[in-house]
Amino acid sequence: MTMAGPGKSFLITGPPGVGKTTLIMKVFEALKTSHPSLQIQGFYSSEVRRGSERVGFEVVTLDGRRGRLASTTISTLESLRWPNVGKYKVDIASFESLVLPELQVREDTDLFIIDEVGKMEMYSSSFFPRVLKVLESNIPVLASVPIPKSGRDIPGVARLKNHPGATVFTLSTSNRDAIKDQIYSILVDLLTKH
Repeated sequence: MTMAGPGKSFLITGPPGVGKTTLIMKVFEALKTSHPSLQIQGFYSSEVRRGSERVGFEVVTLDGRRGRLASTTISTLESLRWPNVGKYKVDIASFESLVLPELQVREDTDLFIIDEVGKMEMYSSSFFPRVLKVLESNIPVLASVPIPKSGRDIPGVARLKNHPGATVFTLSTSNRDAIKDQIYSILVDLLTKH
């Protein structure tokens, strides 16, 4: 058995609100439309709003199941023990129950989508080891990572960027459409070479 070379991971970064999740979802939708038989698994993050106010985040699997990631409005006894990121309380149990099964490497998986590998998600001690397993599986990965705060990446993100086979795309409002098209073409190329 020959060992395959390093996997291909495509990391999307950029300032908050620039459209990292939107880009990833547009690439996902385009791939599903053009190649419906592809097995794509993973999750994306979505804001929870009450009126105009953001009150939390949820994680959504690619087949549409949703779970809480973080909230400003929850105040149960249990939530007192949850870690805080800014004003948000992170619901690790809810996050893990939805996301960890999605990051299970399967024989027929063509692509993983991980949005995002960020500070809230990293509070789960099982999450990053699972991400590394996915990277080492040689299955292509499309993931988003936060932009470095004061010039420094959070430790896990630095490891992802330095992983052999990783390409980092930094989004801005002026290049995001071009980058979306570029990533879509690269993935179609990669995923249809069987």
